[in-house]
Amino acid sequence: MKIFFASFGSALLFGLGLGLSGMTLPSKVIGFLDVTGQWDPTLAFVMVGAILVHSISFQLITKRPSPIFSTSFRLPTRKDVDYKLVVGAAIFGLGWGLGGFCPGPAIVGLVSGIPAVLVFVGSMVAGIYAYRFVSR
Repeated sequence: MKIFFASFGSALLFGLGLGLSGMTLPSKVIGFLDVTGQWDPTLAFVMVGAILVHSISFQLITKRPSPIFSTSFRLPTRKDVDYKLVVGAAIFGLGWGLGGFCPGPAIVGLVSGIPAVLVFVGSMVAGIYAYRFVSR
């Protein structure tokens, strides 16, 4: 039950941060990607802030003998760049740029009930299941 509440609290904090910074608005994403027009750097500031907080937190947390809710850390070991990673990143970027949503803010935006958000998240879920079906 502790893990559930820790996960819920983390997700709530993440969602509040996205909402407060305006990152649930597609106009912010589109403005960030419009480097030849009215470029909006606010997304870059949010990203740099998140990277800074993560970098410091990661260094402090991994100095512990184990995580709070587990017996050991489960960190990724692969460091190679393969075809699936490159193609997946390109498809992700296309969806992000065309839709104006990143998956995290889109999920947070579901509470708005805006049809564009519902279509984006529905399409994202359909894409996940389509990949699972095709990769078998």
